Amino acid sequence: MKRYIIFILLLVVAIGSQAQHKTQVLDSDIRTLRMRYMIEALEPSGTVSRPYLVLPESGVIDGSEAENTLEISFDEMSHDVHQYSYRVLHCNRDWTESDISSYEYVDGFTTADIVDYEHSMNTQQAYTHYSFAFPNKDMQLKASGNYVVQVYEDGDQENVVAEVCFRVVEPIASIEANIRANTDIEFNGRYQQLDIDVMTQALDLRDAGEVKVVVEQNGRWDNQVVLQKPTFIEPNRLRYMNQKALIFEGGNEYRHFDIYSAYYAGYHVDRVVYKQGEYHALLEVDEVRGTKNRNAGREGLPYLTERDANGQWMVNCEKTDYVDTEAEYMWVHFVLPVEQYVMDGHVFVGGEVFGNQYGAQNRMEYDAEQKCYYLYAYLKQGGYDYMYYVASPANGATTLPLEGSHWQTENEYALWVYYRPFGARYDRLVGVLRR
Repeated sequence: MKRYIIFILLLVVAIGSQAQHKTQVLDSDIRTLRMRYMIEALEPSGTVSRPYLVLPESGVIDGSEAENTLEISFDEMSHDVHQYSYRVLHCNRDWTESDISSYEYVDGFTTADIVDYEHSMNTQQAYTHYSFAFPNKDMQLKASGNYVVQVYEDGDQENVVAEVCFRVVEPIASIEANIRANTDIEFNGRYQQLDIDVMTQALDLRDAGEVKVVVEQNGRWDNQVVLQKPTFIEPNRLRYMNQKALIFEGGNEYRHFDIYSAYYAGYHVDRVVYKQGEYHALLEVDEVRGTKNRNAGREGLPYLTERDANGQWMVNCEKTDYVDTEAEYMWVHFVLPVEQYVMDGHVFVGGEVFGNQYGAQNRMEYDAEQKCYYLYAYLKQGGYDYMYYVASPANGATTLPLEGSHWQTENEYALWVYYRPFGARYDRLVGVLRR
């Protein structure tokens, strides 16, 4: 009996150790978790990006270059000072922890305290803004691959309040990709298909299975594709062509709103209301663009070109140079009229502001009397991209019913090439292409 109990406990531990990490907030008092290049914090340009780090020829990222250093920040919703610390973990390509020891990927300390914080000023919502640069002189990185930074409280590494995932690439494999509307299932319709070439002359490649290619659309993880085998193997080149796994919904251009002002209605904002000590930003009522639009054909509304940030967001507010501590928090009201409750799954407001995830924080409720879906989200002042998704465990997330899907949509695809030769203990990230 004792042996059986011990076996079960070991099994639980083993399963727990293989948990997938993801960028997420695990404490309801933490908001606006953000990762950006340090150069963007020092010299704001009004643009946003999805950062990754590059392993230099020296083999060590030491934080001396702002263009190759991250700033990680978040707000805690009070003026109480909390003791936060962080540690970095190396992960496999699937975001489970790798088997290598910390001394193999970190020079210096393995943990550090977060000592930079500022209280909000002149805001209705009291909060404290915490930030730190990573890597830095005390904690430097020396291996490529996937990483997660865990923020924890009171020195207890089990009390994790947030996780931030990022990648470090050693760029030795070049990549070429073509995005086409003529897919293996239709021509100039709802989908986009990728063809990919990976140049392997810099790798000591003995088997094509040592290379795995991960493809992401607009930073989303839910429709991420992992290519296990190439279609063709040529000298110094792996070709991934005509693979159905590389067919993506084109989706639609992201919607956008701007709540930079607490006094005036910004872009796509109907009005801003101050009520009982809180600000409310009531967005303009949206229109269904997909197949559920009763005034359009079965494919929904026609495609319209719009500039967007492919699902990203940024903090911004008027009349201050200190947006991190002087921006307000507002209740943002999303409203989407839909004639009938969607039976195919739950409706979510998606985008990077919600971690490209589908949970209680961004799930919409249906008002049968008003015939609409609605959501109230507590967000910091700034500009935000968003999209309406229908998601279910069985079918995943789709834009077709509420947003439509078009081959013309300008999406951002990220291709990550991992290399793990026989006998190696972790996945090296040897190439990246964004287009």
